[in-house]
Amino acid sequence: MFKTLKDLNVKEKKVILRAGFDVPLDDDGNITDDTRILAGLPTIKYLLEQQAAIIIISHNHRPKGQVVEKLRNKNVSTKLSELLDKEVLYLEHVVGHEVREAASNLQPGQILMLENLRFDKREEEADDYFAKELAGLADFYVNDAFSNSHRNHASMTGIPKHIPGCVGLIVENEVTNLQLDNPKKPLMVVLGGVKLETKLPLIKHFLQTADKVLLGGAMIFTFYKAQEFEIGKSLCDDTFVEEAKRLLEEGGDKLVLPSDVVVADAPEENSPNTDVSIYSMPPDKIGLDIGHESTAYFESILNDAKTVIWNGPLGLFEKTPFDRSSMAIAKKLAEINAKTIAGGGDTAAVIDNAGVKDKISFVSTAGGASITMLEGKTLPAIAALEKNAELFFD
Repeated sequence: MFKTLKDLNVKEKKVILRAGFDVPLDDDGNITDDTRILAGLPTIKYLLEQQAAIIIISHNHRPKGQVVEKLRNKNVSTKLSELLDKEVLYLEHVVGHEVREAASNLQPGQILMLENLRFDKREEEADDYFAKELAGLADFYVNDAFSNSHRNHASMTGIPKHIPGCVGLIVENEVTNLQLDNPKKPLMVVLGGVKLETKLPLIKHFLQTADKVLLGGAMIFTFYKAQEFEIGKSLCDDTFVEEAKRLLEEGGDKLVLPSDVVVADAPEENSPNTDVSIYSMPPDKIGLDIGHESTAYFESILNDAKTVIWNGPLGLFEKTPFDRSSMAIAKKLAEINAKTIAGGGDTAAVIDNAGVKDKISFVSTAGGASITMLEGKTLPAIAALEKNAELFFD
């Protein structure tokens, strides 16, 4: 088992904190949503209370080993400084002499943020020398970047090989809530989103463990095509039509598809729309949400649940009125007597828009990492910290 912050004595020690501050940016590099920075404050404040000297490392987007000006961590450090009402030092380097000197001089209670990790290609290559350089800056390592914990990168799986470490408060909370060893039954799973490819592992996993798997989102049209239904101009991944056909055969009554969909001329805000049966899809229309009849049926199934997992919107939730079914499911989860777990950034956005976040048992803002955990798999970064516990503490 990995260690938590409570297991480490970080008082007046240097701590290298792997944060998940990969935030949305506009064309000028300005932060448009600081949710992930806000989420990281409790771990930082805990370390400050312990008078730890904090060296923050994080990535931003995908610069592919190149320096991209708008992806520098400068704006992140500025925003963090504002939120903490405390100076956050910043360096335009990830490793090197200047970084080592700044880390060496860092005093208890001070914070230093380094440059975007992915400016150095060795981060994504999981280069051990690079990981060792980073580890050499501190006494302890803390992983609070759950959203990146499914990656085998130097800062995620490499640093724990060299210094004692633990999970931060975000990671501890996510892992605790997403590990479903013995969920109360009936277990109902709602899966949406665009790409069937990304949801296939979840569908296969939950067909083995759940009582019902309810499908929505654009990926349903691949299933309809597998049944030779007309899908009009709706999105479809022809690569997975045969796989969808197999899942329909294997899933039986457990796999539930909508019986009607909302169609329109185009995926535009307030585009004229109507509900149609999946048996009478117009060839010149595009499906953008599940229909009223199907939404009501999904809600009736969820009424009986004791555990519900939801990953992925059921329609084009960014455009009104194609957010209707997703909003309805969010509100349904808020009112039923069940443990409710929602995963994925888009799903979290729907729940925020519905104003029911405080009535959902747990909302994960991570995408790939939450999906990997819900599949019942161990995240590489968590596995690295489990080995770290054996190496440095047992």
